[in-house]
Amino acid sequence: MPKRLILLLWSLTVSLYSLGGLVGSLLAGPMAIMVGRKKSLLVNNIFVVAAGTLFAFSHKAGSFEMIMLGRLLIGVSAGVSMNIQPMYLGESAPQELRGAVAMTSAIFASLGIMMGQVVGLREFLGGPQAWPLLLSSCLVPAVLQLASLPLLPESPRFLLIDCGDMPACLVALRRLRGGRDITVELEELVAEQAACQGQRAKRPWELFGEQALRRQVVSLVVLGSAMELCGNDSVYAYASSVFQAAGVPEDKVQYAIIGMGSCELLTAAISCMVIERVGRRVLLMGGYGLMTCWGSIFTAALCLQDSFAWMPYLAMSCVFAFILSFGIGPAGVTGILATELFDQSARPAAYVVCGALLWTMLFVVGLGFPFIMESLSSFLYVPFLVVCVCGAVYTGLFLPETKGKTFLEIAQELHRLNFPQRHRDLAPSWGGLDVVHTTEL
Repeated sequence: MPKRLILLLWSLTVSLYSLGGLVGSLLAGPMAIMVGRKKSLLVNNIFVVAAGTLFAFSHKAGSFEMIMLGRLLIGVSAGVSMNIQPMYLGESAPQELRGAVAMTSAIFASLGIMMGQVVGLREFLGGPQAWPLLLSSCLVPAVLQLASLPLLPESPRFLLIDCGDMPACLVALRRLRGGRDITVELEELVAEQAACQGQRAKRPWELFGEQALRRQVVSLVVLGSAMELCGNDSVYAYASSVFQAAGVPEDKVQYAIIGMGSCELLTAAISCMVIERVGRRVLLMGGYGLMTCWGSIFTAALCLQDSFAWMPYLAMSCVFAFILSFGIGPAGVTGILATELFDQSARPAAYVVCGALLWTMLFVVGLGFPFIMESLSSFLYVPFLVVCVCGAVYTGLFLPETKGKTFLEIAQELHRLNFPQRHRDLAPSWGGLDVVHTTEL
């Protein structure tokens, strides 16, 4: 084939993963409603098994088309699981552990990235003979999930609020909580069911026209976009040249990039442990604030790297610090917003919107970053810094804290924020002495 055609096929093979993720995120909402959270995750393994089989036999068949189709299918699987898994975990976890449990999705995503970097080394499965095994290794977690997930109960919220099955909900709650008293939690579930009575599952486009969901939708769109446009994925793309400029040999750069993946895994784990103590807003504001700080220093280091011999080392340090800051807040907290900010009837649709947004942004950033590098040179991170500042400011001003609150309490607070005038009108009037205003102010 001509070189330009090979380059086109290579680019298409890479980008089909994002396209599959977009398709998967659009499927996730209907699947979660029709077959439930747990069964959706089980059904989702069909895509993984099909993709792994295509990868395994593509080399013998001499078919790059099989790899391309496999990439599309594994993307669909990722789109479904990255939406439904935090939904399932968030709905099944007790109130005091909801954030930490839902954030385990981010921890295992970071673990998967790091494991992929490790086994992709040429010393392991990245060589010319073993790459079909590397691609088809996705079958291992699929088999593990197919063997273990049937042993776990369905989401109690789905069973009671969506299906109206109180006996099944009680069985699921008892299995999840062990010998703990579930009376208070069951009362909260019944109250939430009463609040959702008569409501059907909302469609994704209906979220944008409903005033009662205005604050939630804006928060989801703004912070979801900020997570993808903050420059984290671009740091990975630019890391190789930074490490080489700092004197890291070309054949050792891959190990430094594994170190970056380890940093993200470490901070995701730490964030999971502290989220129920410090809250969601603090982690998001702190993460975006630190990313702004390190990104600014990184930009200065790129501009001055020819003037001072130690500047490349400062730039390399900023890369690691940027990744650490991303893992502290945006990497994990953003993924649980759709679980906590939306009620049972709107939650699947919210995950569809969030997933479609994230995968589209990922595709746009991957497509546009080379042009940003070419046009802005050393100032390539300035647009990302603006996004980080906007993410921190929006979180501080408009995102309500959900730590330690039930889903019903969160819904009531958001209703007050979406209808401030109505709540002011319903507030009790002042019954004391008249207040005399001496000035206009």
